[in-house]
Amino acid sequence: MLNSKGLYVITGGPGTGKTSLIEALERDGLKTIKEVARDIIKEQQQQGGEALPWKNTGLYTKIMLERSVDSYLTHAKEEGPMFFDRGIPDTLAYARLIELDDREYIELAVDKYRYSEQVFILPPWESIYHTDKERKQSFDEAVDTYYVMKDVYEKAGYTLIEVPELSVKARKDFIIDCINSV
Repeated sequence: MLNSKGLYVITGGPGTGKTSLIEALERDGLKTIKEVARDIIKEQQQQGGEALPWKNTGLYTKIMLERSVDSYLTHAKEEGPMFFDRGIPDTLAYARLIELDDREYIELAVDKYRYSEQVFILPPWESIYHTDKERKQSFDEAVDTYYVMKDVYEKAGYTLIEVPELSVKARKDFIIDCINSV
């Protein structure tokens, strides 16, 4: 098992403000790692590929896990704190949502590559939710995703800290206060 205490995950369903929060942390000079899923979708759309959540979910999941593990390994030895826009357990949550039969290889990765025990989860927030070229889920699907994410992280032994529905700056300050109080 690889365990990196300075690697913090910010997770939640789609459209909860994770990316804006990550960008605010980065503007404050903190190390941040962007989400791999959006890059995969953009690449696949540009290449006319099949590894898309609305085409070949199994291939999309496999690539998402590979990229998430690569990202983890690339950054695990760096000095923290560092904030990931989603973590490896998000891939397991996605696999559960799409009812992927073979999830054992993802479960093994979740057990092997460990982030800081504290995981920041952003709840569904309808007033800021919107769809775009990469995010096609309805708000109800975003809510379902949140509950699956929450369950996956809890079962993996992480302590979830729900980030309140506040301004981006207030959310950023909340997270910084949480990691500084440990």
